[in-house]
Amino acid sequence: MTGTYEHSIDAKGRLFIPAKLREELGVTFYLAMGVDACLAIYPQSTWDRFTEKFSSLPMSQSKAMRPLFANAAKCELDSQGRIVIPQKLRRYAGLDKDVVILGVNDRAEIWSADAWQAQEEEEMTPEKMSACMEALGF
Repeated sequence: MTGTYEHSIDAKGRLFIPAKLREELGVTFYLAMGVDACLAIYPQSTWDRFTEKFSSLPMSQSKAMRPLFANAAKCELDSQGRIVIPQKLRRYAGLDKDVVILGVNDRAEIWSADAWQAQEEEEMTPEKMSACMEALGF
């Protein structure tokens, strides 16, 4: 998944998912807390790989993942291409109204517009891009 899309969450907590991402996410997908101050959207195939890895962890390690699974939401789009973002997840990611949806390889991320702008300003430098490409072996 790739691209950056700017949208707004309505008063009922609904968010429009761009058509390009809807195609890649499929009919059913999962919304969960992201690693940073964002939410992650996983297509079914990625979520399945994720849960398989989780199942292979010893109980002592898997208990740290409880909040992720306890707050994850299985999503299906409404007739207008929207999902409802639960209040707990909106609070976790600091989502109020204006958001940015990013394609990030095998998932999408939902950021508050302000948080993404700050992140992008910090990360979008030639030096950081060079370091990223070097880490990938390019």
